[in-house]
Amino acid sequence: MAGRQTGRHRRPAEEQATYREVFALGEFRALWAAQALSYIGDQLAQVALAVLVYDHTRSTLLTALVYALTYIPPIVGGPVLSGLADLFPRRTVMIVCDVLRAALVAVMAVVAMPVGALSALVFLVVLLGTPFSAARAAVMPDVLEGDRYVAGSAIANITHQVTQVLGFLAGGAIVAIVGTYEALALDALTFGASAVILVGGLRRRAAPRRRERESLGLLRGTRDGARLVFGDPVLRSLVLFAWLCAFYVIPEGLAVPYAATFGGGAVTAGLLLAAMPTGMVVGSLLFSRFVRPTNRLHAMGWMSMLACLPLIGASVHPPLWWVVALWALSGVGSAYQLVANTAFVAAVPAAGRGQAFGLAQSGILAGQGVGILVGGAAAQVLGPETVVALAGALGLSAAAMLTLGWNQVRGGVIAGTRASPVVVASPSGAGGDELSRAGRSAS
Repeated sequence: MAGRQTGRHRRPAEEQATYREVFALGEFRALWAAQALSYIGDQLAQVALAVLVYDHTRSTLLTALVYALTYIPPIVGGPVLSGLADLFPRRTVMIVCDVLRAALVAVMAVVAMPVGALSALVFLVVLLGTPFSAARAAVMPDVLEGDRYVAGSAIANITHQVTQVLGFLAGGAIVAIVGTYEALALDALTFGASAVILVGGLRRRAAPRRRERESLGLLRGTRDGARLVFGDPVLRSLVLFAWLCAFYVIPEGLAVPYAATFGGGAVTAGLLLAAMPTGMVVGSLLFSRFVRPTNRLHAMGWMSMLACLPLIGASVHPPLWWVVALWALSGVGSAYQLVANTAFVAAVPAAGRGQAFGLAQSGILAGQGVGILVGGAAAQVLGPETVVALAGALGLSAAAMLTLGWNQVRGGVIAGTRASPVVVASPSGAGGDELSRAGRSAS
């Protein structure tokens, strides 16, 4: 892992952690509960905002623009604001972001406002999610050591995907029952509850860069983060693997017009949208529980190609259930992100995690937004099936090239993982040094 851990209890490098022992840690339970509450609330708010804007304007364009605001803030401010997770205590960053988001969403729930003002508040709420996510990602390796981090990341991914599936299948019905403003109020409550859980369940840790806080600016930190990631061949390879999602996210952006090719409506679109998250859940479970740590690193390139390959099947215009199966298989392949994320954490210095994760996250969101936008424009001319097949073919080509590069550096990563003993953190907490910098041995 990235931070130095001290203590008497050691875990062999190839021993696999169980979900039970991860949930046995109180700090992880707090992080997980806060995450689950936020995801559930966000699913409700996403549907509620779309309904609210459409009811007020009857404009499909304005509704889509408000939805697009969920992508723009992390792209614009993500690399800069993520540095807050390295300059201030990460627990404090998460709690403050939760409190501010709860207040902003509460305003949307109780005050009727024009679309412009609503859009501004949505922008701020999503923008505050950037330092929160960076701080959460940066503190996770301090809470979970060794393969526990892999298991914990799998749990986090599964939680995200399950809430997405439930949101797609049930979000509209819930909003219809409780109302749009009431759904926004529930979202505000989830942020408040998340803050309370973090206050009680996550212990205080010092800021990684407290001595540099006065002299280190956020813009300089952003440049340092980019130099750190792209100046190292292992980190560069891993972050490009993460950004590969720009190709296989395109089908989700085309789910509604794709459903229309079968004569289906919202139910068919929901079925298609749920396919990839369901596959991701299955892939994460299988990959984290039944594949040994070093074998995951060997298989990552092949899994990334599996995330794209099934999409090419759209070119033969298969029936609906085949499409659902192909998209689910793509979701299984996308579980390689779990391995890329874990290896990324192991290679990044503890004091730079916030910047590095913020850069990676912003690139992911930018790629998803651009991919969906380009895919939607192309589908107007070529049709959704052709565009999905093209996305799969281009993604497969990119994954193959990344795999070739990864094969040249993964040996050092695996050697570093095997050579470094993994130890359980002591009560004193982790500092800024590194016990295992797997990526450095390949540099």
